[in-house]
Amino acid sequence: MPFDLITIPCLSDNYAYLLRDGETGEVAVIDVPDAAPIKAELAARGWTLTQVWLTHHHWDHVDGLPDLLADHPAQVVGAKADAQRLPPLDVAVSEGDQVKLGALTAEVFDVSGHTLNHIAFYVAAAQACFTADSLMALGCGRLFEGTPAQMWGSMQKLMALPAETTICSGHEYTASNAKFALTVDPGNSALISRSDEITAARAKGRPTVPSLLATELETNPFLRPADPGIRATLGMQTASDAEVFTEIRKRKDVF
Repeated sequence: MPFDLITIPCLSDNYAYLLRDGETGEVAVIDVPDAAPIKAELAARGWTLTQVWLTHHHWDHVDGLPDLLADHPAQVVGAKADAQRLPPLDVAVSEGDQVKLGALTAEVFDVSGHTLNHIAFYVAAAQACFTADSLMALGCGRLFEGTPAQMWGSMQKLMALPAETTICSGHEYTASNAKFALTVDPGNSALISRSDEITAARAKGRPTVPSLLATELETNPFLRPADPGIRATLGMQTASDAEVFTEIRKRKDVF
């Protein structure tokens, strides 16, 4: 199924995404940190915005919305359970709901942890999942509202997606995430290689997101609490996966 997926840097380290259905030309933007770069991308491509998909209520994912809608009226989709904290929604969704964008279909996941009622949008036909501040490149979002158990549950949902899924996360945090990951998974050759690639990419000003889920499964410590090497480093050989995840998140908070 034809589609276009465009990554748009916003603010100092945010990303928004444009997803275009190739059959109908309908276009969605996922999160709106800042309107100007999104408007510029739409104008450069001659695209008409159809929908806005919001992942969570934090200002750096929604503050550009009024300015964007002023020039590009579009249907706004967001979490029903968080509607009171989001901008006005045209469509309120919950886990298990589907959002249609032309011939494309997005499945909604509740990925609470970073915030309560944070959602992700998985588009199977595009092999892409828009995870914002839940699963991130070599990391996961800080737990501002949810519990470690909630976030680990969210990670497990995303881990179950096909390995070829493109993970479209919300920030350019990968370099710092890599430095932390090496402290808990120092013997991981795939992580060491990825860290070197990230350093080279950032030195050239290239983004490190989106990333493949297969790569995250190999290198992201927040998806690897069952790994014997990580457990040995942490001294948690007999702990549960949830307990190991909790310890990794705790260490990242003070890194």
